Amino acid sequence: MKPVTLKQIAGQLNISVSTVSKALKNYPDVSKETKLKVKELAKVLNYQPNAFAVNLRRKESRTIGLIIPEIVHHFFSTIIKGIVNQAEKEGYLVIILQSNESYELEKKQINLLLNQHVDGIIISLANNSTNFDHLNQVVLSKKPLVMFDKIAKLVNCSKVIINDRKAAYTATQHLIDAGCKRIAHFRGSLLPLNSIDRFLGYRKALLDNGLPYDPALVYISECDDTSFEEGKMNTRKLLEDHDDVDGIFISTDLVAIGALTECNKLGVKVPDDIKIIGFSNWFMSKVVSPALSTIDQPGYLMGEMAFKQLYKEITMQKNKESYYPEIIELETKLIVRESTAS
Repeated sequence: MKPVTLKQIAGQLNISVSTVSKALKNYPDVSKETKLKVKELAKVLNYQPNAFAVNLRRKESRTIGLIIPEIVHHFFSTIIKGIVNQAEKEGYLVIILQSNESYELEKKQINLLLNQHVDGIIISLANNSTNFDHLNQVVLSKKPLVMFDKIAKLVNCSKVIINDRKAAYTATQHLIDAGCKRIAHFRGSLLPLNSIDRFLGYRKALLDNGLPYDPALVYISECDDTSFEEGKMNTRKLLEDHDDVDGIFISTDLVAIGALTECNKLGVKVPDDIKIIGFSNWFMSKVVSPALSTIDQPGYLMGEMAFKQLYKEITMQKNKESYYPEIIELETKLIVRESTAS
Protein backbone atom coordinates (compact mmCIF):
# COMPACT_ATOMS: atom_id res chain seq x y z
CA MET A 1 0.00 0.00 0.00
CA LYS A 2 1.43 3.34 -1.11
CA PRO A 3 1.90 6.03 1.55
CA VAL A 4 -0.57 8.92 1.61
CA THR A 5 0.76 12.16 0.10
CA LEU A 6 0.11 15.84 0.74
CA LYS A 7 -1.34 15.99 -2.76
CA GLN A 8 -4.03 13.44 -1.89
CA ILE A 9 -5.05 15.36 1.23
CA ALA A 10 -5.12 18.61 -0.77
CA GLY A 11 -7.28 17.00 -3.50
CA GLN A 12 -9.89 15.72 -1.05
CA LEU A 13 -10.16 19.11 0.67
CA ASN A 14 -9.88 21.10 -2.57
CA ILE A 15 -7.02 23.23 -1.29
CA SER A 16 -3.39 23.65 -2.38
CA VAL A 17 -0.55 21.33 -1.37
CA SER A 18 1.29 24.28 0.21
CA THR A 19 -1.76 25.04 2.38
CA VAL A 20 -1.84 21.41 3.59
CA SER A 21 1.86 21.58 4.38
CA LYS A 22 1.48 24.84 6.29
CA ALA A 23 -1.56 23.55 8.18
CA LEU A 24 0.34 20.48 9.37
CA LYS A 25 3.17 22.76 10.55
CA ASN A 26 0.79 25.18 12.33
CA TYR A 27 1.71 28.19 10.20
CA PRO A 28 -0.14 31.33 11.45
CA ASP A 29 -1.38 32.32 7.98
CA VAL A 30 -3.69 29.27 7.79
CA SER A 31 -7.10 29.48 9.52
CA LYS A 32 -7.88 27.33 12.55
CA GLU A 33 -10.78 25.73 10.66
CA THR A 34 -8.52 24.67 7.75
CA LYS A 35 -5.84 23.37 10.14
CA LEU A 36 -8.44 21.25 11.93
CA LYS A 37 -9.80 19.79 8.67
CA VAL A 38 -6.31 18.99 7.37
CA LYS A 39 -5.17 17.35 10.61
CA GLU A 40 -8.34 15.30 10.98
CA LEU A 41 -8.11 13.98 7.40
CA ALA A 42 -4.38 13.31 7.80
CA LYS A 43 -5.19 11.23 10.90
CA VAL A 44 -7.98 9.32 9.13
CA LEU A 45 -5.74 8.55 6.14
CA ASN A 46 -2.77 7.70 8.44
CA TYR A 47 -0.54 10.27 6.76
CA GLN A 48 3.16 9.98 7.74
CA PRO A 49 5.70 12.67 6.80
CA ASN A 50 8.49 11.48 4.51
CA ALA A 51 11.40 11.54 6.97
CA PHE A 52 13.98 11.14 4.22
CA ALA A 53 12.64 14.17 2.31
CA VAL A 54 12.48 16.23 5.49
CA ASN A 55 16.05 15.34 6.42
CA LEU A 56 17.23 15.99 2.87
CA ARG A 57 15.83 19.51 3.08
CA ARG A 58 17.65 19.93 6.36
CA LYS A 59 20.79 18.54 4.72
CA GLU A 60 20.99 15.66 7.20
CA SER A 61 20.05 11.99 6.97
CA ARG A 62 19.97 11.14 10.69
CA THR A 63 22.01 8.07 9.81
CA ILE A 64 25.66 7.21 10.36
CA GLY A 65 27.83 4.48 8.89
CA LEU A 66 29.81 1.95 10.95
CA ILE A 67 32.45 -0.26 9.33
CA ILE A 68 34.01 -3.02 11.41
CA PRO A 69 36.27 -5.96 10.48
CA GLU A 70 33.85 -8.59 11.83
CA ILE A 71 30.54 -8.56 13.66
CA VAL A 72 30.69 -12.03 15.28
CA HIS A 73 33.45 -11.04 17.69
CA HIS A 74 32.90 -10.20 21.36
CA PHE A 75 34.96 -7.00 21.30
CA PHE A 76 33.29 -5.59 18.17
CA SER A 77 29.82 -6.70 19.24
CA THR A 78 30.16 -4.72 22.49
CA ILE A 79 31.36 -1.71 20.48
CA ILE A 80 28.31 -1.98 18.20
CA LYS A 81 26.07 -2.02 21.27
CA GLY A 82 27.74 1.09 22.68
CA ILE A 83 27.41 2.97 19.38
CA VAL A 84 23.81 1.93 18.67
CA ASN A 85 22.61 2.77 22.20
CA GLN A 86 24.11 6.25 22.03
CA ALA A 87 22.84 6.79 18.46
CA GLU A 88 19.27 5.92 19.47
CA LYS A 89 19.39 8.52 22.25
CA GLU A 90 20.13 11.19 19.63
CA GLY A 91 17.60 9.90 17.08
CA TYR A 92 20.16 8.34 14.72
CA LEU A 93 20.11 5.05 12.84
CA VAL A 94 23.33 3.10 12.30
CA ILE A 95 24.19 1.36 9.02
CA ILE A 96 26.53 -1.48 10.05
CA LEU A 97 28.90 -2.94 7.45
CA GLN A 98 31.46 -5.73 7.85
CA SER A 99 34.70 -5.43 5.90
CA ASN A 100 35.81 -9.05 6.51
CA GLU A 101 39.34 -7.66 6.99
CA SER A 102 39.34 -6.74 3.28
CA TYR A 103 40.82 -3.44 2.12
CA GLU A 104 38.99 -3.62 -1.22
CA LEU A 105 35.63 -4.23 0.45
CA GLU A 106 36.34 -1.45 2.94
CA LYS A 107 36.89 1.01 0.06
CA LYS A 108 33.57 0.00 -1.55
CA GLN A 109 31.77 0.40 1.75
CA ILE A 110 33.16 3.91 2.27
CA ASN A 111 31.90 4.88 -1.20
CA LEU A 112 28.52 3.30 -0.47
CA LEU A 113 28.12 5.30 2.75
CA LEU A 114 29.13 8.54 1.05
CA ASN A 115 26.59 7.87 -1.72
CA GLN A 116 23.94 7.23 0.94
CA HIS A 117 24.69 10.71 2.36
CA VAL A 118 25.23 9.50 5.91
CA ASP A 119 25.98 12.29 8.37
CA GLY A 120 29.23 10.70 9.53
CA ILE A 121 31.29 7.50 9.57
CA ILE A 122 32.89 5.41 12.33
CA ILE A 123 35.46 2.79 11.30
CA SER A 124 37.92 0.21 12.60
CA LEU A 125 40.33 -0.65 9.79
CA ALA A 126 40.71 -3.99 8.06
CA ASN A 127 44.01 -5.70 8.85
CA ASN A 128 45.40 -5.28 5.33
CA SER A 129 44.45 -1.60 4.88
CA THR A 130 47.74 0.14 4.11
CA ASN A 131 46.50 2.76 1.67
CA PHE A 132 44.25 5.38 3.22
CA ASP A 133 43.20 7.44 0.20
CA HIS A 134 39.56 6.39 0.64
CA LEU A 135 39.57 7.67 4.23
CA ASN A 136 41.40 10.88 3.38
CA GLN A 137 38.70 11.45 0.76
CA VAL A 138 36.08 11.32 3.54
CA VAL A 139 38.02 13.98 5.46
CA LEU A 140 38.43 16.14 2.34
CA SER A 141 34.69 15.94 1.68
CA LYS A 142 34.11 17.49 5.15
CA LYS A 143 32.30 14.38 6.37
CA PRO A 144 32.93 13.73 10.09
CA LEU A 145 35.03 10.58 10.53
CA VAL A 146 36.01 8.78 13.74
CA MET A 147 38.36 5.80 13.87
CA PHE A 148 38.63 3.34 16.75
CA ASP A 149 40.79 0.37 17.80
CA LYS A 150 42.54 -0.30 14.46
CA ILE A 151 43.47 3.17 13.25
CA ALA A 152 45.75 5.00 10.82
CA LYS A 153 47.87 7.81 12.25
CA LEU A 154 48.16 9.35 8.78
CA VAL A 155 44.42 10.08 8.57
CA ASN A 156 43.58 13.48 10.08
CA CYS A 157 40.45 12.60 12.02
CA SER A 158 39.36 11.89 15.59
CA LYS A 159 40.30 8.54 17.11
CA VAL A 160 39.17 6.52 20.14
CA ILE A 161 41.94 4.19 21.25
CA ILE A 162 43.69 2.45 24.10
CA ASN A 163 47.44 2.52 24.72
CA ASP A 164 48.16 -0.89 23.18
CA ARG A 165 51.87 -0.66 23.83
CA LYS A 166 51.39 0.09 27.52
CA ALA A 167 48.72 -2.63 27.90
CA ALA A 168 50.96 -5.24 26.25
CA TYR A 169 53.85 -4.18 28.48
CA THR A 170 51.60 -4.69 31.52
CA ALA A 171 50.57 -8.17 30.33
CA THR A 172 54.16 -9.24 29.69
CA GLN A 173 55.37 -7.73 32.95
CA HIS A 174 52.71 -9.74 34.76
CA LEU A 175 54.12 -12.97 33.28
CA ILE A 176 57.62 -11.94 34.33
CA ASP A 177 56.45 -11.10 37.84
CA ALA A 178 54.80 -14.54 37.97
CA GLY A 179 58.22 -16.13 37.35
CA CYS A 180 58.29 -16.57 33.55
CA LYS A 181 61.69 -16.20 31.88
CA ARG A 182 61.06 -17.53 28.36
CA ILE A 183 57.98 -15.82 27.00
CA ALA A 184 56.42 -16.30 23.54
CA HIS A 185 54.04 -13.93 21.80
CA PHE A 186 51.18 -14.77 19.42
CA ARG A 187 50.80 -11.35 17.79
CA GLY A 188 48.12 -12.01 15.19
CA SER A 189 48.37 -10.15 11.87
CA LEU A 190 51.52 -8.25 11.03
CA LEU A 191 50.07 -4.97 9.77
CA PRO A 192 47.48 -3.33 12.06
CA LEU A 193 48.92 -0.59 14.24
CA ASN A 194 47.51 -2.15 17.41
CA SER A 195 49.22 -5.46 16.57
CA ILE A 196 52.52 -3.62 16.06
CA ASP A 197 52.14 -1.70 19.33
CA ARG A 198 51.31 -4.83 21.33
CA PHE A 199 54.41 -6.51 19.93
CA LEU A 200 56.55 -3.48 20.83
CA GLY A 201 55.13 -3.44 24.37
CA TYR A 202 55.93 -7.15 24.75
CA ARG A 203 59.50 -6.72 23.51
CA LYS A 204 60.16 -3.66 25.70
CA ALA A 205 59.00 -5.48 28.82
CA LEU A 206 61.44 -8.31 28.11
CA LEU A 207 64.38 -5.97 27.53
CA ASP A 208 63.56 -3.77 30.54
CA ASN A 209 63.72 -6.88 32.72
CA GLY A 210 67.02 -8.13 31.27
CA LEU A 211 65.36 -11.00 29.36
CA PRO A 212 66.51 -11.75 25.81
CA TYR A 213 64.17 -11.02 22.92
CA ASP A 214 63.99 -14.04 20.60
CA PRO A 215 62.13 -13.41 17.30
CA ALA A 216 61.63 -17.18 16.96
CA LEU A 217 59.14 -16.94 19.84
CA VAL A 218 56.91 -14.46 17.98
CA TYR A 219 54.16 -16.16 15.96
CA ILE A 220 52.42 -14.19 13.20
CA SER A 221 49.06 -15.13 11.68
CA GLU A 222 49.24 -16.78 8.29
CA CYS A 223 45.92 -15.16 7.39
CA ASP A 224 44.03 -12.01 8.43
CA ASP A 225 41.44 -13.94 10.45
CA THR A 226 42.61 -14.45 14.04
CA SER A 227 40.83 -17.50 15.39
CA PHE A 228 40.49 -20.24 17.98
CA GLU A 229 42.15 -22.66 15.54
CA GLU A 230 45.11 -20.32 15.16
CA GLY A 231 45.67 -20.53 18.92
CA LYS A 232 45.66 -24.31 18.81
CA MET A 233 47.98 -24.47 15.79
CA ASN A 234 50.50 -21.95 17.17
CA THR A 235 50.59 -23.76 20.49
CA ARG A 236 51.40 -27.08 18.81
CA LYS A 237 54.22 -25.42 16.87
CA LEU A 238 55.52 -23.65 19.95
CA LEU A 239 55.63 -26.78 22.10
CA GLU A 240 57.34 -28.75 19.32
CA ASP A 241 59.99 -26.11 18.67
CA HIS A 242 60.59 -24.58 22.13
CA ASP A 243 60.10 -26.91 25.07
CA ASP A 244 61.63 -24.33 27.45
CA VAL A 245 58.88 -21.68 27.03
CA ASP A 246 57.09 -20.97 30.30
CA GLY A 247 54.79 -18.08 29.32
CA ILE A 248 52.74 -16.81 26.36
CA PHE A 249 51.28 -13.34 25.79
CA ILE A 250 48.52 -13.63 23.18
CA SER A 251 47.07 -10.62 21.38
CA THR A 252 43.41 -11.64 21.68
CA ASP A 253 41.38 -13.86 24.01
CA LEU A 254 39.88 -15.99 21.23
CA VAL A 255 43.36 -17.15 20.18
CA ALA A 256 44.40 -17.51 23.83
CA ILE A 257 41.45 -19.83 24.53
CA GLY A 258 42.55 -21.92 21.54
CA ALA A 259 46.01 -22.11 23.14
CA LEU A 260 44.53 -23.13 26.51
CA THR A 261 42.44 -25.84 24.85
CA GLU A 262 45.47 -27.28 23.04
CA CYS A 263 47.56 -27.29 26.23
CA ASN A 264 44.78 -29.20 28.00
CA LYS A 265 44.59 -31.67 25.13
CA LEU A 266 48.37 -32.27 25.12
CA GLY A 267 48.60 -32.63 28.87
CA VAL A 268 50.54 -29.39 29.35
CA LYS A 269 49.46 -27.93 32.68
CA VAL A 270 48.42 -24.28 32.77
CA PRO A 271 49.69 -22.44 34.82
CA ASP A 272 52.17 -24.96 36.30
CA ASP A 273 54.04 -25.79 33.06
CA ILE A 274 53.21 -22.67 31.10
CA LYS A 275 51.35 -19.44 31.94
CA ILE A 276 49.04 -17.76 29.41
CA ILE A 277 47.58 -14.25 29.27
CA GLY A 278 45.20 -12.91 26.61
CA PHE A 279 43.84 -9.52 25.60
CA SER A 280 40.33 -7.95 25.56
CA ASN A 281 38.52 -9.73 28.44
CA TRP A 282 36.07 -11.67 26.30
CA PHE A 283 33.23 -13.06 28.45
CA MET A 284 34.42 -16.63 27.70
CA SER A 285 37.79 -15.90 29.29
CA LYS A 286 36.37 -16.30 32.80
CA VAL A 287 34.44 -19.53 32.15
CA VAL A 288 37.15 -21.62 30.43
CA SER A 289 39.32 -23.90 32.57
CA PRO A 290 41.64 -22.62 33.81
CA ALA A 291 40.12 -19.13 33.73
CA LEU A 292 42.15 -16.85 31.48
CA SER A 293 44.12 -13.86 32.72
CA THR A 294 43.72 -10.97 30.30
CA ILE A 295 43.80 -7.23 29.65
CA ASP A 296 40.37 -5.63 29.94
CA GLN A 297 39.66 -3.52 26.86
CA PRO A 298 36.55 -1.34 27.36
CA GLY A 299 34.64 -2.13 24.17
CA TYR A 300 31.24 -0.74 25.17
CA LEU A 301 32.79 2.52 26.40
CA MET A 302 34.85 2.75 23.20
CA GLY A 303 31.63 2.51 21.19
CA GLU A 304 29.92 5.15 23.31
CA MET A 305 32.84 7.56 23.03
CA ALA A 306 33.19 7.01 19.27
CA PHE A 307 29.56 7.97 18.66
CA LYS A 308 29.67 10.90 21.10
CA GLN A 309 32.70 12.31 19.31
CA LEU A 310 31.10 11.81 15.90
CA TYR A 311 27.85 13.41 17.05
CA LYS A 312 29.77 16.37 18.48
CA GLU A 313 31.46 16.92 15.11
CA ILE A 314 28.21 16.49 13.15
CA THR A 315 26.52 19.06 15.39
CA MET A 316 29.40 21.53 15.14
CA GLN A 317 29.45 21.17 11.37
CA LYS A 318 25.69 21.75 11.18
CA ASN A 319 26.14 24.91 13.26
CA LYS A 320 28.99 26.01 10.98
CA GLU A 321 31.49 25.78 13.86
CA SER A 322 35.09 24.70 13.36
CA TYR A 323 36.25 21.48 15.00
CA TYR A 324 39.61 19.77 15.22
CA PRO A 325 40.47 16.05 15.44
CA GLU A 326 40.76 14.68 18.96
CA ILE A 327 42.55 11.61 20.33
CA ILE A 328 40.51 9.96 23.08
CA GLU A 329 42.56 7.37 25.00
CA LEU A 330 40.70 4.93 27.25
CA GLU A 331 42.21 3.07 30.19
CA THR A 332 42.79 -0.69 30.25
CA LYS A 333 43.37 -2.90 33.29
CA LEU A 334 45.02 -6.21 34.10
CA ILE A 335 42.61 -9.03 35.03
CA VAL A 336 44.45 -11.81 36.88
CA ARG A 337 42.88 -15.28 36.79
CA GLU A 338 43.99 -18.93 37.10
CA SER A 339 46.02 -19.15 33.88
CA THR A 340 48.88 -17.10 35.37
CA ALA A 341 48.56 -18.04 39.04
CA SER A 342 51.92 -18.45 40.79
